[in-house]
Amino acid sequence: MTQTVDSTRDTTSPPVWAPLAAVAVTLLLWSSAFVAIRHLGHDFSAGALSLGRLAVGAIVLAAFALPRGLPRPTARQWRSIVVIGLLWYAVYMVALNEGEQRVDAGTAAMLIQVSPVLIAVLAALFLSERFTVQLTVGLALAFSGVAVIALSGDSSGTNSDLVGVLLCLVAAVVYSVSVVIQKPLVAKLSSLHVTWLACTVGALACLPFAGTLVSEVGDAAASSVWWMVYLGVFPTAIAFTTYGYALQHMTASSLGVTTYVVPVITIVMSLVLLDEVPPPMAYLGGALALVGVAVARRTARTRPTPPT
Repeated sequence: MTQTVDSTRDTTSPPVWAPLAAVAVTLLLWSSAFVAIRHLGHDFSAGALSLGRLAVGAIVLAAFALPRGLPRPTARQWRSIVVIGLLWYAVYMVALNEGEQRVDAGTAAMLIQVSPVLIAVLAALFLSERFTVQLTVGLALAFSGVAVIALSGDSSGTNSDLVGVLLCLVAAVVYSVSVVIQKPLVAKLSSLHVTWLACTVGALACLPFAGTLVSEVGDAAASSVWWMVYLGVFPTAIAFTTYGYALQHMTASSLGVTTYVVPVITIVMSLVLLDEVPPPMAYLGGALALVGVAVARRTARTRPTPPT
């Protein structure tokens, strides 16, 4: 007989260090993902890479989730899971992968960092977290930084960098929306089950790229295929699960702001592994965006999210 698990997660408080450790794992693995995606841009198109990464992630997550039983989301929870799968796992990854065809890994990581401000705005609107004047000022500063990054492209006069910037911003927006949707969801369901189901939805949404993936895997070097597997196992299966776990025990906006260290880690990794760094003006824009994040969260004191 098929085992099922109750929709209500265990509410036992974890050790203080556990959510922080989960955040640290997430940030390190997500930073490496920016570098891996940039590296694989020569071998895989955006859609094919997304499908390969998500398929691997869904398989790995299933291996850990299924022995714990089948979850029983309500109809409303299923809608949230499907939306998260389509936005965060499918749209986000295709947009980011395509964006990194045009901008370097460090620049992409800096652009994604407008998401903590967007998360704070959305959390204030939908999760009863506090909206402050500093949040408004921070939002303006963050997007001023994005504008500087958008103008920091190469001297060739092409608009490829601008397209890459816009694609990374799309990824940041859908990421922010997904975090806010996921916050009440993981208050009721296991983060592992939510991650597995959403990742599976994302993989199914990317199935139209299956033919391209098969063709590109056949042409790619074995090392590139293994890098794609790495993306599926570590930055996807593990990091999304640890992020969901941390989200159970932290407010959405507080967790979102921790990702400000990702560009720093990504730039160092990119320099060491790819010998690639953002253009000089992008550093100024990234610094301005991070100042905006810091201002937005400086005096914020969030209230606990009521169960929904």
